[in-house]
Amino acid sequence: MRRLLVWMAVGAMLSALTPIALANGWNMPVGVTALSRDIYSLHMIIFWICVVIGVIVFGAMFYSLFRYRHSRGAKAATFHEHTSVEVIWTAIPLLILVAMAVPATATLKTMYDASEADLDVMVTGQQWRWRYDYLGEDVAFTSNLSTSREQISGTSEKGENYLLEVDEPLVLPVGQKVRLLLTSDDVIHSWWVPDLAVKQDAVPGFVNENWVRIDEPGIYRGQCAELCGRNHGFMPVVVEAVEPERFEEWMAKRKEAAQQEAMSADREWSLEELMARGEQTYGAVCAACHQPDGGGSPPAFPALAGNQALLEEPERHINVVIDGVAGSAMPAFRNTLSPVEIAAVVTYERNAWGNDAGDTVQPSEIAERLAAQGE
Repeated sequence: MRRLLVWMAVGAMLSALTPIALANGWNMPVGVTALSRDIYSLHMIIFWICVVIGVIVFGAMFYSLFRYRHSRGAKAATFHEHTSVEVIWTAIPLLILVAMAVPATATLKTMYDASEADLDVMVTGQQWRWRYDYLGEDVAFTSNLSTSREQISGTSEKGENYLLEVDEPLVLPVGQKVRLLLTSDDVIHSWWVPDLAVKQDAVPGFVNENWVRIDEPGIYRGQCAELCGRNHGFMPVVVEAVEPERFEEWMAKRKEAAQQEAMSADREWSLEELMARGEQTYGAVCAACHQPDGGGSPPAFPALAGNQALLEEPERHINVVIDGVAGSAMPAFRNTLSPVEIAAVVTYERNAWGNDAGDTVQPSEIAERLAAQGE
């Protein structure tokens, strides 16, 4: 009996060291939401139950191996059936499972209750970026990786948030329940932010939902957690949680910017203006596949530099950007880019890298085309 207690004490000491190791980054984060803390508590409850079971089972096993080893002359007992023992080893695991199921069920009920939200955000996965639509607010934008090409290629030092930084973070108010509606335009993605305890698949043709209520202002980072193609590792998620007053100010500015963008589609843009705007849009949206120099990655992503088929057929060039190419990796950008962005990026592609088409595509032309297709 004394040796059994020694073995159990050793097991207990080893298990006591486990939280120290987990605190060094091996454990799941506690998070910054009430739900994330509930999930963490449930995780630790199950963990400690497993630790206790492991100490008892392996303690008894190692004690038996040591105490009743063959070298000490121990002989195996022979017996068959024992009703009381069978009832006990069936009842105890059953009670343990019930004890684990009660808090797990309560947490799952909370996780799936996305009702009575203060704000709805549609999250759309696209290869390889996220689009956010604030439903009912007329505010939408695309969030792209902003880590520089120099860092990715290794020609410059990697930053603190390498591959986890974007040009447009998802801005949410703290203290408010936000319902997230997730879908995809192409393949299966998964929107994952560990600190928010949100990990939800974005599936083409389906709308899944989740929710979050953030308690602390800050910037929280995640990434796509579903293998979604060659640039899967370049599809980060960044959420910026701000006070409600700051969120209202930000929302007002975004609405004003959206109105100005819509109004600017009616005026005539110069070649210089379109080239400047197109270079910005191309770098954020197109360069990942077609390369910053327009060289492409054939055969999946053809070169745009010197592409005579596009240069000689401006209508086809516009249609490819708006509608994509069926059966290929080229997606449709009609719902992703604004008329100004589409006109600018087509103009840029026709006049950059030695392409000297010399023509321009006006945003008003794109707006008219999109309106006609929508009728």
